[in-house]
This record gives sequence, structure tokens and C-alpha cells, in this order.
Amino acid sequence: MKQVITFLVLCLSLLAPLAVSAGSLSGFELGNKNPTNTRADIGTGFTDPTTGMEFVLIKGGCFQMGSNSSEKDDRPVHEVCVDDFYLGKYEVTQDQYQEITGSNPSFFKGGNLPVERVSWDDAQSYLRQLNSRSNQNYRLPTEAEWEYAARNGGKDEIYAGGNNVNAVGWYGGNSKGKTHPVGQKRANELGLYDMTGNVWEWCQDWFGRDYYGKSPRNNPQGPASGTDRANRGGGWFIDARLARVTVRNWFKPDDNRSFALGFRLARPSVP
Repeated sequence: MKQVITFLVLCLSLLAPLAVSAGSLSGFELGNKNPTNTRADIGTGFTDPTTGMEFVLIKGGCFQMGSNSSEKDDRPVHEVCVDDFYLGKYEVTQDQYQEITGSNPSFFKGGNLPVERVSWDDAQSYLRQLNSRSNQNYRLPTEAEWEYAARNGGKDEIYAGGNNVNAVGWYGGNSKGKTHPVGQKRANELGLYDMTGNVWEWCQDWFGRDYYGKSPRNNPQGPASGTDRANRGGGWFIDARLARVTVRNWFKPDDNRSFALGFRLARPSVP
């Protein structure tokens, strides 16, 4: 899967943006038909006063992470439990990024567009500056937190918000070769937007191809070390098959600045 995505990113950097048409998927099976939480509750959120970023409280629970019928890196299905946490309602926008760093590296310009062309290291620099100014403890979500939230607390869904990709995300079949302002597509049941498509989203974890086979059950943090960092969700140029909520992707943390790669923030439920 990584080779496919890397090839597409390289092609997009040199040629006109790729538009991939895709319809609804059938025969796709997630591992969790009976999650512990049949619905993760929408709790009290908050707005960061420094950036205006909105956060949703995600109530923790247990779910079957991964898929045995998706990409090989998404296997095996395994039970994971996460604690309560806050997650950004939207991807970090260019205005929010520039407010903290004073710069905007994005290829597609627009204040309410998701920031892109940021490496994992760039995202960490942003977090250090924001935490210093806001006296908060913002971070990137773990892969487990990201998937749990995207799947409405572990529901059996193909995309973040249902099985109709056109309703919930910008991808190669409908994006017209560009990113779009955050929050235009339908949110999932937790009130989170663009968890499918628009830009890939960095996660905190090192990527480990075999990590799912030995992952701890409670609040997995990813491997202790590695060479690549995980990202999730798919981007504006990708085929719908690779925008599924279980699909994993990874890039080098220090120098990969794709114009289909951004991030959203998380925060512990207790600062």
C-alpha cells in the first residue's frame, strides 16, 4: 500500500493531479461487528482561545482495531481500549498554523483550507509553540485513538461517517485535484469532519508493520522506535479504497512534506 501511495505522490508532484473515480465498496469487512461501545458519546467540547480550534470530547472504550479483509498492514484485527481524550473537530487550518508559526508552507492557499506540506517534525514544532502559548498539552493522536474516533467509537463502517465516501470525504473521485475548506462534508456521529480524505493526518506513533500482532490492549502507543511515522485518513488525490478508516500509511518524519499531508490535534481529557 505504501508503494502505491508514494508512487502517486511523486506523480502528483510532477504531473496534473490524479482524479480517481470510485463508487461504493462492497464486501469490505471490519473486525468489529459488536463493539463494547455501540456508540461513543459526544461529551463536552471546548475551544482553544489561542487559535479558535474546536475540540470534541471522545469517550473511551474498547473496539476491534484493524481489518482482516483490507490491506495487509491493517491486520490482524485485535482488541484495543482507549481512555477519554479530546480530538480536533477539524484538521488544522492554514490560518491556525500561521497564527502560531508565522508561516504557511501549503501548496493550496486559503485560510480555512487544511495546512499541508508539513512534516511530522514540523507538526511537533507547531505543538511545542502552541503548548507554550496556551499552557495546554496538545499532541497528535495515536493510531488507536484516530481509528476509534474515525469509526464512531469502533463501529463497523468503511469511512468516517458511513459507507458513502462522497458524502463524508474529499478524495480522487470528487476533489477536482485540490484540497477543500475544512468541514464541508458530512461529519461522523461524534461531530468530527474530514477524517476521510482532504489530507492525510499525521499520528504520534512510529509505524510498525507487525505491530498489530503484538500491540498491547490498553492505550497502545506504537513501537518504541522506528524510521517512519504513521498517518491516516487518505488525501484529496487518493482512490476511495485507500481512504478507508482502517488503512495505514507512513512517511519519514523529518523531510516528507507532501501537499496531501497535514494533521489534527488531540489532548488528554485531563490537561
